[in-house]
Amino acid sequence: MIEHRYLPLSAEDRVAMLAAVGATAQLDLFEAIPADLRHELALPPGLSEAELVEHLGDLARGNQDLTRLSSFLGAGAYRRFIPAAVSQVMSRPEFFTAYTPYQAEASQGWLQSIFEFQSMIAELTAMDVANASMYEAASAMAEAAVMSVIESGRTRVVVAGAIHPEYLAVLRTYGAGRGFEVIQVPAADGLADLAAVEAALGDDAAALVMQQPNFLGLVEDEAGLCELAHRHGALAVVSADPVSLALLKPPGECGADIAVGECQQLGIPLWYGGPYCGYLAADKALLRKIPGRLTGETLDADGNRGYVLTLQAREQHIRRESASSNICTNQALVALGATAYLAVMGTAGLSRVAEVSTRRAHYLAEKLAAVPGYSLAHTGAYLWEFVLRCPGPAAETLARLRERGIIGGLDLGGDQAFGLGDPAAADQLLVAVTETNSVASLDAYVEALR
Repeated sequence: MIEHRYLPLSAEDRVAMLAAVGATAQLDLFEAIPADLRHELALPPGLSEAELVEHLGDLARGNQDLTRLSSFLGAGAYRRFIPAAVSQVMSRPEFFTAYTPYQAEASQGWLQSIFEFQSMIAELTAMDVANASMYEAASAMAEAAVMSVIESGRTRVVVAGAIHPEYLAVLRTYGAGRGFEVIQVPAADGLADLAAVEAALGDDAAALVMQQPNFLGLVEDEAGLCELAHRHGALAVVSADPVSLALLKPPGECGADIAVGECQQLGIPLWYGGPYCGYLAADKALLRKIPGRLTGETLDADGNRGYVLTLQAREQHIRRESASSNICTNQALVALGATAYLAVMGTAGLSRVAEVSTRRAHYLAEKLAAVPGYSLAHTGAYLWEFVLRCPGPAAETLARLRERGIIGGLDLGGDQAFGLGDPAAADQLLVAVTETNSVASLDAYVEALR
């Protein structure tokens, strides 16, 4: 007789199994572990299915999610409006599978969706070619650095100003494994110091890496930094916010050799931190150095349009010594969501999202700076993310806001998850505003600080 619907073994089955290995009780299996290290969990009896559903519902109701709280968190992951069509496309059974399309030629639908993603990213960034997506922005940036090292034969990568701390951490990890040095040039008033960057470049840097807008939300002199990189024989790598490209010059027009970034804002929910989707686009001269997958458009023997994987430089497809990367695959399903989002929103929709976010961010920043004791930490231009200086520890301001159901932003002095914890920034909040933050929520934020 089966004693539990989820545990198919009966008591007799367990006795027989123990006897087969020469044990009389289950605890005999753990004799090798010293008795003082063993601890038997006092678990309650198992729940019925109905009881379990009720229990999990009680736990879920205790969560404070973003449908209940007003959030101003950003730092690389943003709450944006997602058209219903995006989830509908991603949920179609021919796409919604855990299996990676390793032999995607068997599915022309998958290949076409990847080709459309590549085409949209190339158009958005004004670059010649884009791959089938990366895991997320951090590994995309690191893979771009590897491309630069291979292309130039140099082993130094210079990072200009304030880039995302997690991106920098992944870049350093890649550098340790691939044998290149990562040098960060500190920001001055939140922006890259061009004179300091030029001094760091020297004549032996493989790449200059920058973020636009940078981690603090400020708009960098992207064209000036790219020109500096080329003057010293280095490749220019730009990590560009894709939504910002509706307002700012794209990397290709600023002189970038490689553009990377995060697609989370393109129709992808926050999902407790992932999975997200990175992008990587490059100049055509670097086509054969691009990591991961590339989908190409061609004609079959009958003259019909078709799609194939082509020109792949990953080690699963070519000899390892010739490969530029051993990255395994792409984020096909999430990239499909980003493709659907861009198709639904179009140029006008994406511009509208960027404009509304920027206008509301500037409205909030001006109102907050007028509250006694509060001010903007930097003087540079910004879009929808800015640093607010508080009259005391930022953690105290966040705690007061949370009491009113507001997540006020990221504490730049205390968020150890980002490896920040800079005492000099203990009074600073990174505040992000998107089109999902209503004017009423902005006014509530200001009123809470007053």
